[in-house]
Amino acid sequence: MGRLDIDTQYIKSLKLKTEYIPSFQHFPLNLPVIKKFKDIYFHPNVTFIIGENGMGKSSLLEGMAVSLGFNPEGGTRNFNFSNYDSHSNLDQYLRIAKGAYRPRDNFFLRAESFYNVATYVEELDQDPMGGARIVDAFGGKSLHQQSHGESFFATFNERFRGHGLYILDEPEAALSPLRQLSLLSRMDELVHQGSQFIIATHSPMLMAYPHAAIIELSEDGMEAKKLEDTQHYSVMKQFFEDRNQLLHHLFQ
Repeated sequence: MGRLDIDTQYIKSLKLKTEYIPSFQHFPLNLPVIKKFKDIYFHPNVTFIIGENGMGKSSLLEGMAVSLGFNPEGGTRNFNFSNYDSHSNLDQYLRIAKGAYRPRDNFFLRAESFYNVATYVEELDQDPMGGARIVDAFGGKSLHQQSHGESFFATFNERFRGHGLYILDEPEAALSPLRQLSLLSRMDELVHQGSQFIIATHSPMLMAYPHAAIIELSEDGMEAKKLEDTQHYSVMKQFFEDRNQLLHHLFQ
């Protein structure tokens, strides 16, 4: 299988079970992404969920992941641990339409809790009856004995095997601009190996992946955008084209 299309993609759409929502007054149902929710139809290859802080991007991805059987803190669907039970019940109000095909691989990567995933991997590998070491799937080197960025990149390069569903929450958090470009290259390899990505990000570099769907969240709702029409792109473009003028206004 090469690139997925609308007939073979793993996750097709996300809808809200509005009939089960008693009120939009309390978290997480009071998040802008939920109060102004529109049905989301995912691109077969890469979909970006973007927006300002507080719009509900991470909560939405967490709810999706939990609904699909992932651990709220990240990892594969086989990971079962909890360092701090803080996830919301948003998954109860989400309706996910799956395709006819199932991914062979899967991973939910959360920047804020990847340390907990790395710790869980080490704990599993301390069991002498556990068979093959889990860390070998990540390149064989302890994730805690690498920098945050190196451990992230080892996950992308070694653990992601293709034919997979990968849900990533701010993967750029630990990556330099050069490594973000390397991540784009790795994503493209995996897309050509039958993978689907759903990514929450603030990085215009990642959003530049060709033909991806970009869904921008705001207080006014959700809207499909081209990269050049996003706030992220316009702010970065303004900064680099007229940095001195922008800084002048900021410091007044």
